[in-house]
Amino acid sequence: MEYILMIIGAILVNNIILAQFLGICPFLGVSNKISTAVGMGAAVVFVMTLATLATSIVNTYILMPFNLLFLQTIAFILVIASLVQMVEIILKKISPPLYQALGIFLPLITTNCAVLGVAILVTQKFSTNIFDSVIYAISVAIGFTLAITIFAGLREQMDLVNIPKGMKGVPIALITAGILALAFMGFAGLV
Repeated sequence: MEYILMIIGAILVNNIILAQFLGICPFLGVSNKISTAVGMGAAVVFVMTLATLATSIVNTYILMPFNLLFLQTIAFILVIASLVQMVEIILKKISPPLYQALGIFLPLITTNCAVLGVAILVTQKFSTNIFDSVIYAISVAIGFTLAITIFAGLREQMDLVNIPKGMKGVPIALITAGILALAFMGFAGLV
C-alpha cells in the first residue's frame, strides 16, 4: 500500500512539472505535438530511471562514506551527463532504430533540471534505499510524461480555435499550463 501511495503521489499529487515546477523548459518547448511529447516523455522515463539509480549508488557508496556530501550537486551533474552520453553511444551501436526514435530528445535530457531535481530529491527522501529511489523516479517520470502529453494535446486543440492575436503562442500556453496545474491540484486530497 505504501508503494501505491508513493506512485500516485508522484504522478498526480506532487507532479514534477505542475506542482514542483521542475522541467518547465521541455514542458513548454517540446509540447507542440503529442508525438514529440510522448517521445520526450519516454526518453525522460528511461534516463531518469537510470540516472536516479546511478546517482543513488554514487551517493550511498562514495559520497556518504567519505563525507563528501558537499560535492553532491557537482557529482550528480557529472554522473547524469556521463550517463546520457554513454547511453547515447550504446544505443547508437546496439539499437539504431531506438536511437533514431529518441533522436534529439536524448541530448536534451542532459539539461533537463527535472532529472537532477529528482536525483537530489531522492537522496533527501530515501537516503540509502535504492529500490524505493528507483520506484519513485519511475513514478515521477510517468507523471512528467502524463503532464507533457496532456499539455501537448491541449496545445494541438488550441491550434484549431480562433485565439485573439495578443494571446497566441506563449501567453495562451502559460495560461493553459496554469489551468492544468490547478486541475492537478484537485488530486491533493487523494494521498
